[in-house]
Amino acid sequence: MKEIKLKGEFIALCDLMKVADLAESGGAAKHIIADGKVLVDGQVELRKRCKIRQGQEVDFDGQKVKVI
Repeated sequence: MKEIKLKGEFIALCDLMKVADLAESGGAAKHIIADGKVLVDGQVELRKRCKIRQGQEVDFDGQKVKVI
């Protein structure tokens, strides 16, 4: 599991995917999210700008990222 250190209060899901190398670009991340392929804390998340906060986990294609 990869860990991403949060610099503010939250990070948008599409930005997190880009930072964590789960998507090549923000545009690619938005398409992946819209297709229902991303889980946040075990639930499908369709909101591209969903606020991801400390302690949450994002799962895509067998890769997990925890925000610390």
